[in-house]
Amino acid sequence: MLLRNKRVGTSFIRDHSLKPERSLVPRNCSLPPNMKTFTKWVVLGSTASLLSIHPVHALDAVQGGTPPVPLPLFPADNWWNLDVTSWPVDSGSAGYIAFINNGGTRHLHPDFGGNAATQQDLYGCYGFPFVVVRNVVSSDLQSVQFQYSDESDGVNHTSNTSFPFYPIPSAAMTQPYWIEGGDPGNVDLRSSQDRHLLIVDADRNQLYELYNVFYNATQGSWLAGSGAFFDMNTNNRRPEGWTSADAAGLAVLPGLVRYDEVYDPSVTDIRHALRFTVRATSGHVYPASHTAGSTVGAPPLGARLRLRSSIDVTLRTSDPSLQKLFRAFQRYGLVLADNGSDMYISGTYDPRWNNDVLNPAFSALTASDFEVLQLGYNPSSGPVSLSSVSINPSAVTGGQTSTGTVFLTAAAPSGGVTIALADNQGSVTIPSSINIAAGLASAAFSVSTTPVALTENATVTATLNNVSKSTTLTVRPPAVAAISLAPSSVTGGTSSTGTVSLTGAAPSGGTVVQLTSSKISAATVPANLTVPAGTSSKTFIVATTAVKANTSAIISATAGGATKSATLTIQKARH
Repeated sequence: MLLRNKRVGTSFIRDHSLKPERSLVPRNCSLPPNMKTFTKWVVLGSTASLLSIHPVHALDAVQGGTPPVPLPLFPADNWWNLDVTSWPVDSGSAGYIAFINNGGTRHLHPDFGGNAATQQDLYGCYGFPFVVVRNVVSSDLQSVQFQYSDESDGVNHTSNTSFPFYPIPSAAMTQPYWIEGGDPGNVDLRSSQDRHLLIVDADRNQLYELYNVFYNATQGSWLAGSGAFFDMNTNNRRPEGWTSADAAGLAVLPGLVRYDEVYDPSVTDIRHALRFTVRATSGHVYPASHTAGSTVGAPPLGARLRLRSSIDVTLRTSDPSLQKLFRAFQRYGLVLADNGSDMYISGTYDPRWNNDVLNPAFSALTASDFEVLQLGYNPSSGPVSLSSVSINPSAVTGGQTSTGTVFLTAAAPSGGVTIALADNQGSVTIPSSINIAAGLASAAFSVSTTPVALTENATVTATLNNVSKSTTLTVRPPAVAAISLAPSSVTGGTSSTGTVSLTGAAPSGGTVVQLTSSKISAATVPANLTVPAGTSSKTFIVATTAVKANTSAIISATAGGATKSATLTIQKARH
């Protein structure tokens, strides 16, 4: 069982006593029989003592390369990629959130970024690097000696011996930024850092992940705490009780925030859950397979948090790309994968990240903005049915738009499902149907309205397989939004121009607005005005009389059940 002492945050004390070894070409050296296809050699060590000889591998490797398509990683119905908007909330949600808040208010933090070098830490960086390899052949595969070999892949568990299995690029031995933390593989930082090495075989759509790696140049071998293989063409889960390169037994890479997803304008939605940590955990639940703590009151590994649907992400950040990420928090949630710092969201190492943008945006969200979903929830594999339909906002002024969402009881099967839509009011327009794609459990549709003179309650109905669900959208007539006076101070006997603004466009026939003055002896207004149909504002004149002393009048406008006021100052004329 893997119980780790995890790092806190992303700052480490690094050991630079080991430096990248020099690469030399040996003289008078012949190839062994099993390496006849290689014509170039790299020797790691010194000229005085040839420590180990390695062929230059045939594979192509790119740090932070393009992941294999289609995205997201793993099948559409994998637990990382399920739409959780309709999943039930756990009865212990409030207690788990209180644990995470730890007596205060815990803000989110992006546990990723770019380079963070210092004089003491020349290769310091934030986030998980990952490697994309292609053209892998059997001679590229490396054996890795594991601390937790009984729960690692690439090991003959009968004899407890490792065999060539992991396509590790040779550059990872001596070059920076291939391994988490930044330093090359031949720098031993296992006691102070996690040192993950994530490798994607893009040709085969396979994922290799290693935890706590070190390349021992003296022995000519890779060492690691644990290692895991994931065939991303399947939903195969780790054996129950096994770890992976992550404490929960899950894959790391599919849960990372990636720069290409966040800032590529062609990617309209991030369609997978995100990895996060808390300071301590207790047990594990599906989809996790491994336990790494037993702290009373702490959530289990595998727990999933969801940003509350009531949170308007546009009010938390003005960056549309980060709004897209925060919407993924609502639709796919966060998966608890390891012990670390509370509400640290994991992402890839990428020098393009701007933490001056990321940090304040993430900090605008807190643990209390989330809810814990039912622990271990695994959607039914049987036929899906319609769960509900909702509209947000559920009340609008005629002429404004809203967004409807239909929810299924589980993820849609291959080919998706089509939901029929209908409404009973002429002021509301919706599509006749909406398709929910395979692997998703919800889909949104647009709701448009037209201006109305009286409040209308429209019933919107969704139907699937003769099962119907309904919700109500209230369409209101426009109300007074504001009143302004220009100028707001006049000399008695002169006039001011008032402007009434509505919350929406006036309907056919216009909208009548009642006007009043609190001091008609000094300032008078028309009894009412009509805002023309299709417009949302109209002006009027405030007439004043000469006054013996400075005074003021409150000018008010009322319509649609709302009253707004502005103050007009009337000054005594100077002679």
